[in-house]
Amino acid sequence: MATIVSKRLTKVDIEKRLALPSKSLNCFPALSGNGHTVDFDVRDECGRVWKFQIYTRKSNNKYRKPVLTKGWREFVCTKELSIDDEVTFYMDKQQADGSVEYRVTVQKAVKYLVPFFTYTPFP
Repeated sequence: MATIVSKRLTKVDIEKRLALPSKSLNCFPALSGNGHTVDFDVRDECGRVWKFQIYTRKSNNKYRKPVLTKGWREFVCTKELSIDDEVTFYMDKQQADGSVEYRVTVQKAVKYLVPFFTYTPFP
């Protein structure tokens, strides 16, 4: 299983869409013809299959700027993701028929609770 991309989530990733590095685009399903979107399935660590859509800019710009749109917010809400959590996408090529399965894992950020102490000198 090969890692496609691992990303620490930002506020925009949580609230809107997941922006991906352009170099990762060639690892996701190919966009057909002049299309700028493609739907694909991703299996999480619990075995649930999520339906995502990857979208790129419509211009012929070499920086196509891929983002996950459809299905992403449902994933975020269901997994209760927050800023600094990390998602990792993998590509798993099946040996028998050459098909590809996509997987995603979530690593929740460690939140430290720092105790707050005050010092009051005795009179």
